[in-house]
Amino acid sequence: MKDMIEYLVKALVDEPEQVNITEVPGEESTTYEIRVAADDLGKVIGKQGKIANSLRTIAKAAAMKDKKRVYVEIIP
Repeated sequence: MKDMIEYLVKALVDEPEQVNITEVPGEESTTYEIRVAADDLGKVIGKQGKIANSLRTIAKAAAMKDKKRVYVEIIP
């Protein structure tokens, strides 16, 4: 899951070497925290948050196969 999110985010940004994804396991779910360069933050969020919502939807759909819950957060 982390590799998939990292692949998608790196394809969106201008500085892929600064992409950092942290996996935070919880009791019932896993949270993935995405950190990017300040200039790339808008590209990951998108207009009205559409790209961010799409990333969340893809992650949740992939996690459904394993019957798990995932959350994706973009950390400035």
